[in-house]
Amino acid sequence: MAFETLVINPGSTSTKVAVYGGQDQLFQDEISHSVSELKQYDTIIDQFNYRLEAILSCLETHHYPLENLAAVVGRGGLLRPIESGTYLVTEALKNDLRVGVSGQHASNLGGLIADDIAKRQGLSAYIVDPVVVDELQDTARYSGSKDFERKSIFHALNHKAVGRIAAKGLRKEYQDANFVIAHLGGGVSVGAHALGKVIDVNNALDGEGPFSPERSGNLPLWEFTRKMQEVPASEVYSQIVGKGGLVSYLGTNDLREVQRMMDEGNEVASQVFEAMAYQIAKEIGAYATVLKGQVDGIVLTGGLARSPLFIEKIQQYIDWIAPIIVVPGEDEMGALNEGAQRVLDGTEEAKHY
Repeated sequence: MAFETLVINPGSTSTKVAVYGGQDQLFQDEISHSVSELKQYDTIIDQFNYRLEAILSCLETHHYPLENLAAVVGRGGLLRPIESGTYLVTEALKNDLRVGVSGQHASNLGGLIADDIAKRQGLSAYIVDPVVVDELQDTARYSGSKDFERKSIFHALNHKAVGRIAAKGLRKEYQDANFVIAHLGGGVSVGAHALGKVIDVNNALDGEGPFSPERSGNLPLWEFTRKMQEVPASEVYSQIVGKGGLVSYLGTNDLREVQRMMDEGNEVASQVFEAMAYQIAKEIGAYATVLKGQVDGIVLTGGLARSPLFIEKIQQYIDWIAPIIVVPGEDEMGALNEGAQRVLDGTEEAKHY
């Protein structure tokens, strides 16, 4: 049976909306929110009614009857650390999204809006694999100082989705395979997936790991500490997240622009391009050791995986480790739908927060 689901994915300046019938997307739309519109609201949660009405208006434009729905699924937000899976939206979950228990982000609205629309039809609402998925093994939590613990914050939704795709290609189940998965986007997260669990991963949100288009990655610690004493904390953070990586070196976060610079003979751009691939490859090698070399495949995904040249640069360093599987881009909407479909068809049981 093809269950129809409404998928809601709020971003900082847009909200993506899609309706699926089973695995088939019936339609998708992206609602843009101007800076002037969003400035009216003091907090992200204050945007709730504004975004809700925009979504309902979008569904009306597509003449979609809500009574056809079997469930509503929203992008998971910054909750407390949880296991991977599809979660029923409960009062406890909604309270933590409103409070922003792990931070405020537009994705916090996903579960809240999904629940509101679902309740109108007497349905259940779900979230799937939010960024706070935490399956770290105990040894991975140690940072080197008792005052700091390593955290699991990464592109969990896409990691898990492409892990299933890769396993299917190998005629295995995700929970029976070992992968190193690298999500290559504005931030880069590299994780060791051991039999269905991400037992170690870099904190991509805060810029840990290799440098990326917008994040600095790991920095020389003592020099960084000295820098913190010279400028405000907000400026230090922006240099790590937002103004780091390609932005710091070349003034752009667009890999296509970097490749254009390279084509024009910009030697610095070529060196930075090589260095980013080098650092990502080095991180992949490190996570292969977490799996003790028992790696069924290395999966390269995310927006940067659309660049054949960049993928080729990474492959030169790692192709001796395991077969390389490239899944360019990311399909967050499809991954959210699949999480809901697994619960609706009884393949998976919904978890409770």
